[in-house]
Amino acid sequence: MRRSVVIILILAIAAGFASLWVVIEDKILEKTHPLPYYETVEKYSKEYAVPMDVIYAVMNTESSFKSDAVSDKGAIGLMQITPDTFEWLKAKMDDNTDGDSDLLYNPDTNIKYGTYFLSLLYTEFGVWDTVYAAYNAGMSKVREWLGSELYNNNGKIVNIPYPETLSYVDKVSKASLVYRKLYFDEAAR
Repeated sequence: MRRSVVIILILAIAAGFASLWVVIEDKILEKTHPLPYYETVEKYSKEYAVPMDVIYAVMNTESSFKSDAVSDKGAIGLMQITPDTFEWLKAKMDDNTDGDSDLLYNPDTNIKYGTYFLSLLYTEFGVWDTVYAAYNAGMSKVREWLGSELYNNNGKIVNIPYPETLSYVDKVSKASLVYRKLYFDEAAR
């Protein structure tokens, strides 16, 4: 009898520590996966039918939420949009707004065009990992890869030949799962 009580006590303590670890882990993840610009993200998520966890994952991976971020390749802002891509997206939207790429430093503008771009990519590719690859390496490169059996598995990109893009897809996918678990998946909470 005494041995059973000790075993039950040990199991209860272990369960308590496991529960505590889950709470601590979630608190740490909330610090590394915040929700800035929530109203803006929610607005464009609905407008362009892109899940909020995807938008947040891209922003977190691309810029760590720094609206003044500029990459080595000249991509600007929260979602790291190049001036050429910005002009192309404006043309796709029939947006005749005056203004140059400096508008991409504005969080609302950057999130709007970045989310619209994600929606266009999802319409074309239909698989989020493939969308992330196209966001990083470019649509034409991903189309080329998907044209090869070496990189295409039923429309999903595999064996990504660019290490940077492979790493990027992995980071965004993982960040999206964290965002979904923490904030956007009722079943997980």
